[in-house]
Amino acid sequence: MTALQQSLLAVLLWPVLFTVSNPINAGEEQSTLSNCLSISEEKLLDRVIQHAELIYRVSEESCSLFEAMFIPVQLPTNQAGNACMTKGLPIPSSKSEIQQITDKWLLHSVLMLVQSWIKPLVHLQTTMVHYDDASDVLLNKIKWVLEKLISLEQGVVVLIKKMLNEAVTTTTVSELDLLPTDLQLDILESIMNDHNLLSCFKKDAHKMEILLKLLKCRRNDMYNCA
Repeated sequence: MTALQQSLLAVLLWPVLFTVSNPINAGEEQSTLSNCLSISEEKLLDRVIQHAELIYRVSEESCSLFEAMFIPVQLPTNQAGNACMTKGLPIPSSKSEIQQITDKWLLHSVLMLVQSWIKPLVHLQTTMVHYDDASDVLLNKIKWVLEKLISLEQGVVVLIKKMLNEAVTTTTVSELDLLPTDLQLDILESIMNDHNLLSCFKKDAHKMEILLKLLKCRRNDMYNCA
């Protein structure tokens, strides 16, 4: 096989390889959640962090791809995210703040962010299928993010059980939530709303990653995390 053929094969197989290499898939099968329970706290936290990193990376890619496909240059794309529903969640930025917050606050904040985005992403997935110009690449990325966000939720739930000895419930997404719905808005308004949603999710995915990394840092060296 020539170098060119190998490169083309890698491009064609990238979505499959990317999915297979995911560090945690606690939401895909019933048995996997039990596997998460059997992992040590340290290893599970590392895998959840890796998972959050991947979600943030794909959210960035999805947002950029959406903008390239649908957002005209003259529209005020820099205003996206101003109305994010979770923008009020504070991110600790000083040593004193980091020392005052608890592991419980960090874990429950991540869980709140994850759970607040599952149904909006279900909605986004159903509206995107109505766009004539939406590529399969973009649709697959959004589907992937939704699936892995549900998986991340279950990973965080297990962490809460392990670290805090608390039982919390996961989000239930019914079959009706997944059914396509007719667009009620003008197509341009719908596109701008979806772009804002993607931009907000990208910011919150970054917050999830930061808070999880802060949790790991606090457990290793609480006084040098800022």
